[in-house]
Order: sequence, then C-alpha cells, then structure tokens
Amino acid sequence: MNELLTSAQMRAIEAAAIQGGTVTGQELMERAGAGVVAAIDREFPDFAQGGPRVVVLCGPGNNGGDGFVIARLLQGRGWQVGVRLYGDADRLPPDAGANFRRWTALGDVAPLAQDDLPPCDLIVDALFGTGLARPLIPPRDPLAGLQPRPRVVAVDIPSGICADSGRVLEGGVYIPADLTVTFHRLKLGHVLDAGGLACGKVLVCDIGLGDNPAQGEAAREVAVAPKILRKGGREMANKFSFGHLLVLGGSAGQGGAARLAARGALRIGAGLVTIGCPPAALAENAARLDAIMLRPVPDSAALSSMLQDPRITALCLGPALSLGLRERDMVATALAARRATVLDADALTLIGQDDALFAALHDRCVLTPHGGEFARLFPDIAERLAAGATAGPAFSKLDAARDAAARAGCTILFKGADTVIAAPHGPVLVNAAVRERAAPWLATAGAGDVLAGFIAGLLARGMDAQTAAATGAWLHVEAARRFGPGLIAEDLPETLPAVLCDLLAQNT
Repeated sequence: MNELLTSAQMRAIEAAAIQGGTVTGQELMERAGAGVVAAIDREFPDFAQGGPRVVVLCGPGNNGGDGFVIARLLQGRGWQVGVRLYGDADRLPPDAGANFRRWTALGDVAPLAQDDLPPCDLIVDALFGTGLARPLIPPRDPLAGLQPRPRVVAVDIPSGICADSGRVLEGGVYIPADLTVTFHRLKLGHVLDAGGLACGKVLVCDIGLGDNPAQGEAAREVAVAPKILRKGGREMANKFSFGHLLVLGGSAGQGGAARLAARGALRIGAGLVTIGCPPAALAENAARLDAIMLRPVPDSAALSSMLQDPRITALCLGPALSLGLRERDMVATALAARRATVLDADALTLIGQDDALFAALHDRCVLTPHGGEFARLFPDIAERLAAGATAGPAFSKLDAARDAAARAGCTILFKGADTVIAAPHGPVLVNAAVRERAAPWLATAGAGDVLAGFIAGLLARGMDAQTAAATGAWLHVEAARRFGPGLIAEDLPETLPAVLCDLLAQNT
C-alpha cells in the first residue's frame, strides 16, 4: 500500500535525514527543483521548442526555495523566466534564502501582486506547498485574466489546498494545477476533499530520502493483493468453506436493494448467500433469484433461531430494510449475535436513533455511511468537519472517520470519491477514486447496496473488518471503471468477475 503522509510527517522525515548527515537541506532543494523540471520535460514535451515563457511564483518558505531552483534551471536551458515573490525576501528560511540569492545573480524578482502576471505559457506554483497554514489571498483566482490560460505545475501541492485535509482554507482561494509534483510520498491532501480535483495529474519524485517510514499512525491508499481473492488451495473445500452470508431484506416491493447486495456478495466469492425476508416478500424474491437462497424471517425471534446455525458467518443489514419496531429489534438481535456484520442504509438510521443499538456495536461491524448518514450517527464530528477550515492543518475527513471509529468501536467506511476506511486502532485507509481512478458514474441508485454486499461477502469469507471494507471499496471502483459510463447498479456484480480475473492473472 502507498503511504500517505501529513505535512508534519514529511517534515520529520526530511529533518531526520538532514540531522543524520545523509543529505543537506540545500541538496534536497536542488533535487526537488530538478525533479520538477524533469517532470515538466516529460509531461509537456511541446515546451522543448521555442523558449517558452514561464512565471515562477515563490512563497515565503522552503517551497519558495524549490521555486528559485526551478527558475534557475529553466533559465539555464533558454526559457524566458520571470519570478514573483509572495512575502519578504529577508524572512526566507536559510536554504530558501540561499537559493533566492543564487537566482538574483541571474535574474530579477518582483513582488507578487494581484493582476500583475504577464502572459506566459507556464506557471510554476511554489507559493506554499505543504507548509500552508493560512488562506491564500487575494480572494479570487490570481490567474484570472490570463488568456490563453497557461498550464500550471504545482510544487508539492496546489497553493491554497491544505496538505493534511485537501480542504481550501476559509476566505482564500487555490490555484488548480494541471500537474502536481510531490516528493518522497503522496500527502493526504492529494486524495482528500478538493485536493483530489485540484492537483491534476500527480507525480511522486524521489529526492533520496530512502524508505524511511513516517512516525506515528500512518494513512495508506487501499491496494488489493490478488492472492487474497483466490478461491482455491483447499482440496476438500465445499461451499461452506467460503462462508455463508445472511442478508436481511425488506418487505414486498422493497426487495431490490437486498437482492443487489446478495448478488454482489455471491460474485465476490461468498460460498452461500441467503436473503431472509418477511414471508410476504418470498414470492417476489423467488421470481428474481436462483443461486441465492431464501428464508422467511418474520421477526427477531425467527432471526435469533436462524442465527443458531454457526455456519452463518456474516450478516448484511440495512438496504431497504425499513425503519419500524420489527426492524429495530432485528438489528438488536443481529448485533447481539456478534457475527461479522455490515450495517448500511436503514440500519444506520436505526442506530443513529437508538443509543442502545449504538452501544451494541462491536469490533466485527462495518458501518458504511455517506455524508448524511455520518452526520446522523456522529453529529458533533460531522459539524466539526463541515465548519470552515481557517488554518492548516485542517480537520479532515480522515480525522473524522478515525474519531468515529474510536467512538463506535468498529470499522467506519466513510463514503465518497475519497472513501476513508478507519478502524478503532491502527492505520487509516483511503480509497481515492480521483484523477485516473475517477468513476463518477458510480453515483447511481443501488451502487451502495452492491458495495455493502461486496464487503459482507468478504467478511463471510473470513476477512477482518477493515480489510474487507477496503477491498470491497477498491473492487467497487474497479468494476465501475471497467464497465464505464452508462453503469447501473446491476452491472457491478456482473462486471466484477472480469476484474477478479485480471487480478488473478497478475499473480500467475
């Protein structure tokens, strides 16, 4: 899995390398500048001809120092380079100040003022990077009026975006980039919130810091190992070897969501899947299902009896379940059984309304809220996340999911293009469906029900809660990307086998 760093973690890694004598701050700055120039060459080959015009925006910290290196290197190859400084040169950090002086021996530096950027082909944004702690002012696009609009390369992260949260600080703006070049590792702000869109294409440049891990709890991007999906290696295996999932379905006319979840679970490899539904819904479900089994479950007593079977390894509750007293009692019965359990949709609403249900959550549960459901479950945390971010590092979706998981004592999958999966302890995982992994057609009715089924199927097979949630979320996006525009929820389980075959082929 790719590690995602906070700005403090990145600074600590750099400081440790410098203090250990393996590299100097000047060397790191030179490597960073050279890495950005190499990325520009690779991504914009048309600039190789004609001496393009570039304006380098340098800020008051070490990100600005990187900018002075970039300006010097680009001028050395014949580019027309202008430099604008945001802040006071006398207050630059030592390494940045040294590179400022190296640049001023070659060219001029003008103060960055609103509306003073000349026509150019490229803007290099080295204003704030990961060091952003205050809004980027002026309160409008500093590139407004430049026609045609130049391409923009951000050094580390687009200025105005908080590197720890991906949020735009209140009262400020951000400079959207066509290309972002970051160093050593991705930062949280590259994948969370507005950062997922603002960064454009993101390249990670190696500046010689080795494989030094971050100190403290790290966040990681979700990655799926093909071998964990292989359904083999047990010569005497039968269907029960791969788990039995029980999906609780809704009343007659409301069974589609449970059927979507059940089909997703079966496709992802659960050995058996049963829908338990009110007796009046049996005929409707039987007319639509073949490989998925059916059981009448009229009430919580019937569910309790069914759960006496130890071969039922996981439960999925919520998709179109309804919100009555019967359903409340069934959720309570399911939680009391302490099986691996996915709680989605109506089950989340019931838990948000009932303190006793919330208190019954356990470490084998996965909650799958979207933003509105999260706010009903954790109103104070959601309020903090929704509040304007006035300074960096800002409270992030990752922070919110981690706090929620600690409070609930179970795994939280906080949905979105930047899905965050947090367990009560340990690293937080991020499934970022942004940039090259974007799948906007997932915003369709029933897609969340299929996701619940994917996760529940993996739980039934014996995966731990956080791994199942992360793997299900990753496969959900990959199936959507494989199908493409025009996707409806029914397409996701049917596309999944091709995704799984590709994964298995990578491991043979």
